[in-house]
Amino acid sequence: MSSVVVEMKNIRKQFPGVLALDDVSFQLIEGEVHALVGENGAGKSTLMKILSGIYHQDSGSISYRGREIRSLNTRQVRYLGISTIYQELNLCKNLDVAENIFLGKEKVTALRVLEKKHIHEEARKYLSMLDSAIDPSQLVDRLSIAEQQIVEIAKALSYESQVIVMDEPTSSLTLKETGKLFEIIKRLKAQGRSVVFISHRLEEVFLIADTASVLRDGRHIGTKNVKDLTYEEIVKMMVGREIEKKHAKTGTRAERKQGEEALLEVSNFTVTNLLNDISFKLYPGEILGFSGIVGAGRTELMETIFGLRSRVRGEIRLKGRLTQIRSPKDAIENGLAMTSEDRKSKSLFLNFNIRENVTISFLRHMTKSGFISSPREKKFVTKFFTTLNIKPKDTEFPALTMSGGNQQKVVIAKSLSTEPEILIMDEPTRGIDVGAKEEVYGIIKALAAAGKSIILVSSELPEILSLSDRIIVMNKGAVVGELSNEEATEERIMAMSV
Repeated sequence: MSSVVVEMKNIRKQFPGVLALDDVSFQLIEGEVHALVGENGAGKSTLMKILSGIYHQDSGSISYRGREIRSLNTRQVRYLGISTIYQELNLCKNLDVAENIFLGKEKVTALRVLEKKHIHEEARKYLSMLDSAIDPSQLVDRLSIAEQQIVEIAKALSYESQVIVMDEPTSSLTLKETGKLFEIIKRLKAQGRSVVFISHRLEEVFLIADTASVLRDGRHIGTKNVKDLTYEEIVKMMVGREIEKKHAKTGTRAERKQGEEALLEVSNFTVTNLLNDISFKLYPGEILGFSGIVGAGRTELMETIFGLRSRVRGEIRLKGRLTQIRSPKDAIENGLAMTSEDRKSKSLFLNFNIRENVTISFLRHMTKSGFISSPREKKFVTKFFTTLNIKPKDTEFPALTMSGGNQQKVVIAKSLSTEPEILIMDEPTRGIDVGAKEEVYGIIKALAAAGKSIILVSSELPEILSLSDRIIVMNKGAVVGELSNEEATEERIMAMSV
């Protein structure tokens, strides 16, 4: 019988105004992959940060291999053999692979010179355990996200870690890269190591996990063998209600009128080494989906349209009128808004509160006698709490401490604050849970129904299929096909994408 490696009993953790964990227990068995699932704000990350020594529980106990540990810190956790790989990878990109793997435990000569040959040989040993041919002398900055993740796992192995926590490890990976990561996880399991797997993608839980523990509102709802669970059961445990796994095609927009003028027309967009002669049209009230594998050029195209990148060639017409957009300011003034795929580094000011984030693109309308009027800002922002169901309903609440789903709603509110006609949404549900996704889908549909035109970029095919009126497929910086909502299937899109 496999032994218990980690046992957390009756863990409680409170932050000012928030009970993050309430009497939560969690058990990890040797050689298992244990999925930890729940909506944003359920307490998953808090529980693992306590196990990682970043936070300390207010009450409850933690045992490692049967021995209770009264006070954990990050150094002690690493010494015990517990490593955490966070969604935002924690690597020094100006150092090479080997230097990252052995950061803090470098081998040096008597003259305090780094023994590069030694650490490169050692790094190669740990990389080979993952069946990886990554060059230890390669700069991390030149690696793909998937390769950087392998470096993080090798780093964990260098500490002889028996427990590896992976927080949203596939959020930036392609299907092929995800498959490779799963092979690595299986290899770790075969070595007798235990993996805690945190993911919002429930289909991955059924592919890779042995056991699943569900948290909701800081409480432990249940732990079951994955083979004894269905998708519907696990979702109901997570959100407290039933949600359909797949959305029927919506056919959001009525048939286009004969001879109807395009709201936006992009012609012959070209950016050296990124985009090649791209043209398309967007019509009033339409949701236009853009699909393609990672690296297809979708984000680069949207950034170019929005004035974040310079193009070599190409034109933009709005309502038939040739329009110059050289900066985001130009884009906003012409009725465009954009939500970035990376909300934390490109869309939000995490140290600002909700009010400041929502109004920052609209400040000229928030002034009184030349000074920003906080009462005017609050009144303006409050309407979004109702229309977008933002929680908590406090304009002064810091964005940093919000759940991912509510952060995404603030990003959408920020974009809507400028009252755009066209909204570009790049991966609008990345890193948010099934319940929050449902709400974002509802928001997108409502915006289209109200006459907004939406460009939707998504790597999730069910999302693209259920929301889009038309779908444009890209590959290697070029448009390779266009499908109507009725014509599109996952198989047809994938065949075009590769």
